[in-house]
Amino acid sequence: MVQVASFQHVAKRYSRGILALHDVNLELPKGEFTFLTGPSGAGKTTFLKLLFGEERPTEGELAVLGHDMNRLKIRDLPGLRRRIGVVFQDFRLLPRRTTVENLDIALRIRRLSKDERQRRIDAILRIVELEGRADSFAEELSGGEQQRVAIARAISGDPELLLADEPTGNLDPDLSQKIMDLLRKIASRGTTVIVATHNYEMVKRVEARAIHIESGRVLVQ
Repeated sequence: MVQVASFQHVAKRYSRGILALHDVNLELPKGEFTFLTGPSGAGKTTFLKLLFGEERPTEGELAVLGHDMNRLKIRDLPGLRRRIGVVFQDFRLLPRRTTVENLDIALRIRRLSKDERQRRIDAILRIVELEGRADSFAEELSGGEQQRVAIARAISGDPELLLADEPTGNLDPDLSQKIMDLLRKIASRGTTVIVATHNYEMVKRVEARAIHIESGRVLVQ
């Protein structure tokens, strides 16, 4: 099985000796949907930052999409990040821009032609079921719709790895389930999806691997 990421005895220590992650050993296969659970301060955010290259391991070996993260040069980091999508809890949409405009801005960075950008936007809106809200301003959308736009933006570049940090934290149970269903659909298309969450009831309802982190240690896989 193809591995998108591999942790071998990975540790992350911050200044003043604070140990955020300790001796992490696991692999993330292509196309797998995985939960990342644990209390606040357990190390979940650090785990995601290591995958995104925002932090580097203090110890051990970490490979992400074929890159040795211990030796990855700064100039090569943007190229890696174009293969990774990130969904934030606070959406980070431009409120006075439409759904299409929020997506188009993300695609312009990739220097795609206008026709190619439109083709991708049309396809993505079908995936997230927002065709009817294409011309609505972000501030006019419901919380669930805004989260789906955020997910659409994250997958606009056809990422191989999608990191979702508390994507249902501000949503009610019904909307949370819809977002989980959407993320699982994305995983079924071949993208590796990692969802960091405090919602243990959701984890129980969804059949998927769960990685639990507590005090920087991976306890359950």
